[in-house]
Amino acid sequence: MALSGMRGLSVFISDIRNCQNKEQERLRVDKELGNVRTRFKNEKGLTPYEKKKYVWKMLYIYMLGYDVDFGHMETVSLISAPKYPEKQARSYSTCMLNENHDFLRLAINTVRNDIIGRNETFQCLALTMVGNIGGREFAESLAPDVQKLLISSSCRPLVRKKAALCLLRLYRKNADVVNVDGWADRMTQLLDERDLGVLTSSMSLLVALVSNNHEAYWSCLPKCVKILERLARNQDVPQEYTYYGIPSPWLQVKTMRALQYFPVIEDPNTRRSLFEVLQRVLVGTDVVKNVNKNNASHAVLFEALSLVMHLDAEKEMMSQCVALLGKFIAVREPNIRYLGLENMTRMLMVTDVQEIIKKHQAQIITSLKDPDISIRRRALDLLYGMCDVSNAKDIVEELLQYLSTSDFAMREELSLKAAILAEKFAPDLSWYVDVILQLIDKAGDFVSDDIWFRVVQFVTNNEDLQPYAALKAREYLDKPAIHETMVKVSAYLLGEYSHLLARRPGCSPKEIFIIIHEKLPTVSTPTIPILLSTYAKILMHTQPPDPELQNQILAIFQKYESCIDAEIQQRAVEYFTLSRKGPALADILAEMPKFPERQSALIKKAEDIETDTAEQSAIKLRAQQQISNALVVTDYRPPNGTPPPVSSLNLVKVSSTSSNSDYNSVDQGADHTNGTVSKSDSQTASADLLGDLLGPLAIEGPPGAATSEQSVLSGGDVPSAADAAAIVPVQDQPNSVQPIGNIAERFHALCLKDSGVLYEDPYIQIGIKADWRAHQGRLVLFLGNKNTSPLVSVQALILPPLNLKMELSLVPDTIPPRAQVQCPLEIINLRPSRDVAVLDFSYKFGTNVVNNKLRLPAVINKFLQPIQLSAEEFFPQWRSLSGPPLKLQEVVRGVRPLPLMELANLFNSCRVMVCPGLDPNPNNLVASTTFYSESTRAMLCLVRIETDPADRTQLRMTVASGDPTLTFELKEFIKEQLVYIPEASHGPTQVPAPAVPQAPVIPPDDPAAILAGLL
Repeated sequence: MALSGMRGLSVFISDIRNCQNKEQERLRVDKELGNVRTRFKNEKGLTPYEKKKYVWKMLYIYMLGYDVDFGHMETVSLISAPKYPEKQARSYSTCMLNENHDFLRLAINTVRNDIIGRNETFQCLALTMVGNIGGREFAESLAPDVQKLLISSSCRPLVRKKAALCLLRLYRKNADVVNVDGWADRMTQLLDERDLGVLTSSMSLLVALVSNNHEAYWSCLPKCVKILERLARNQDVPQEYTYYGIPSPWLQVKTMRALQYFPVIEDPNTRRSLFEVLQRVLVGTDVVKNVNKNNASHAVLFEALSLVMHLDAEKEMMSQCVALLGKFIAVREPNIRYLGLENMTRMLMVTDVQEIIKKHQAQIITSLKDPDISIRRRALDLLYGMCDVSNAKDIVEELLQYLSTSDFAMREELSLKAAILAEKFAPDLSWYVDVILQLIDKAGDFVSDDIWFRVVQFVTNNEDLQPYAALKAREYLDKPAIHETMVKVSAYLLGEYSHLLARRPGCSPKEIFIIIHEKLPTVSTPTIPILLSTYAKILMHTQPPDPELQNQILAIFQKYESCIDAEIQQRAVEYFTLSRKGPALADILAEMPKFPERQSALIKKAEDIETDTAEQSAIKLRAQQQISNALVVTDYRPPNGTPPPVSSLNLVKVSSTSSNSDYNSVDQGADHTNGTVSKSDSQTASADLLGDLLGPLAIEGPPGAATSEQSVLSGGDVPSAADAAAIVPVQDQPNSVQPIGNIAERFHALCLKDSGVLYEDPYIQIGIKADWRAHQGRLVLFLGNKNTSPLVSVQALILPPLNLKMELSLVPDTIPPRAQVQCPLEIINLRPSRDVAVLDFSYKFGTNVVNNKLRLPAVINKFLQPIQLSAEEFFPQWRSLSGPPLKLQEVVRGVRPLPLMELANLFNSCRVMVCPGLDPNPNNLVASTTFYSESTRAMLCLVRIETDPADRTQLRMTVASGDPTLTFELKEFIKEQLVYIPEASHGPTQVPAPAVPQAPVIPPDDPAAILAGLL
């Protein structure tokens, strides 16, 4: 602000600074505004110097926070002034006007003349003014001229830099009126700019453009990677853009942010170069004493971490990122600790990283006791996100220990999260009851009613848990002072189940009544009805009747018959009357029935209030803006209520293969696909079709098959057992587009791993990446278009079995050329079953309409959590599960002949952990796991395999669990994995079939043919 020569302005500013209080300042401002208003009324006598001086005074008053409601015309009149000081005053003083002010319309032509003129100083002032004000009318009138300045090679970098920022402001304000069509080539040219100032401004513009439409700017992606390479190697970076030894950290952050809007990086060379840059950033960043350097280097680092997560990098780089964050959460600087915890929380969204983060659990727990509450909150979020069955006990115990000393502002959130973790990952229900009762005891004021309601539901629905819960409630009542919520839950449990403790000392009905009645004077009005119900239950369970106890309880009922509270009065009157019914009282006050299975209110509450504590990545924000046309199916019904045809089934069961003959009986020309049996011409595919056409997608899977199998289904051919289980109407016409590779093989491979290729043909590839936690799973479908033309009429329908609840979203109607779409599928396991879901997927490419029904690998073993048991833990459980149906044994023949070590690896792949050293016979295996579903919750499963070293093709298998259905289903699933033998790939040429006698022609709609096709 050039104030030289304006003595009056300097004096006015000095007077304002010398004011002793706000009142003196207001009086001085009012006096000056009155003086300026008087001078403006006599505008003809004002010189340009005076007008400029008064405008500066008005601007200063406006900056102090006072309203300036006059002088706008004088401000606008400075726009047409020919001298630099007046134009400078104009540029700054227009901040007093909003974008819709009427006076600004008078200045558009003058500003446009400055922009298209030859005076670079006036151009910069005009661009600054337009960038500050923005507005639709400015965008419509001036955007084309600003664009010309930006791409002009004759303008100085200073003007082009301001033009880029001005265009960015206009685009953000009114994206529709700024014509950016066909700007991909121009943006690519701008990214070749050597001046880092212009390049930084252009990168800001690119971030805004790709956030709305990344498809149009694929050509900019390699340029962005080259910019990062240039900065990482510090090549051609002027000294003025080097900040504490870091080459232009602002440009690095913007470039990485722009790359996060592109879903995939297809070119392997570009991807390799980018990972080299990211590797250099990860290795070269460390904590130093200089705060400014730390801020710059960590800004680049954390943006690099976001990009690594977005690109779904290799596990080695992910491990390096977690190790670096683990170093940061241990430093003394609180800002770095906060950022480290926040980014580690974001990394939990990446598959296969949770186990690495667990190594830093001790340091994260230490951060829970940090003096800074913001760090404590981030540590709590991280512990909540990283918790699973293996570390739930340790984390919940730490949260309970911290609860006593935590801030009151955190206790409600802490209590809710501890209760949810205890419910989701409880190894047994008795531990869950202990945790919730401790929670109520330590932080009763912050424990919502939903928490103790949930305990009551679990205890009511599990008879084995009822004596234990009643005994724990009785122990807490012995304390001299307990919270009112503890009185509620203890009174309810003892009222329902105290009769189960009658033989224990101190647990007679009279003693239970006395200890509960002692709490009555200390509770509030809403708790008294619960206590009255408890008294009635105790009276009902007292056998033989105790006259003294009966008189005491009836006296209490009579006392509250005249209570002013309607609820208490009604209960007292009804219980007093019912107590005189004699034997009928037992029928009326019978034990509460089991609660119906429903979604946990705690988990639903957490989902409703949960916010993303870390800044969402660009790709996540873009995905939330997409419109979904996916069909969400929870209970499939045919349209118009018509029954399905005989040949159409609603469920698919994984095939049970009892012997190898099922596979040997299939003609070698048959193509066993995941849901289709079709006829195709022989064709040869690339050895690495995915690498050649799409580049590395964000999924892991085997390369494309070398050849496509031929498939000819004659009247005498019998499909394999794996294919017979697929949901396919027999009358369906075969697709003209044939799949690449054996889809049945792909499905069986995905049953034992969480990522890979489910289906592939010449036009599309469908990959899967899944994350399973307890009884819930998240399976992401990656739909990749392998061609240069779009796939249209894309539709997806999920046909779930009765044991799974599934919801699919984000399936676009069109997949752009050479693009990939991610479609998340949420899965909840309701009960044990081997039934599997089917994806009914169809699309159109040119004249080809392709429809496939694919089995999804959401099988029973996905809901298993391996657990290591010692001999002291295993054998008591094994003995307690005696005989069918909880313990089933079968001799399995036709087993794949595997060495004992490979057999153990197979069990580990099935999420069943082998426990070495438990069986004295070295040829036997003992394994354990935990099964999760909404009906069984956490259910321990035990397995024993007895092998014969002389004959590896048979073995004896014993499976045991606390649920008969689970035992049978798990036994059958393991049996399928033991006897399943992958089919060999067939050559591209058809093997001639041996001559056979001519069989009579059977019509395709013959019932016998239909039955044969299904079997």
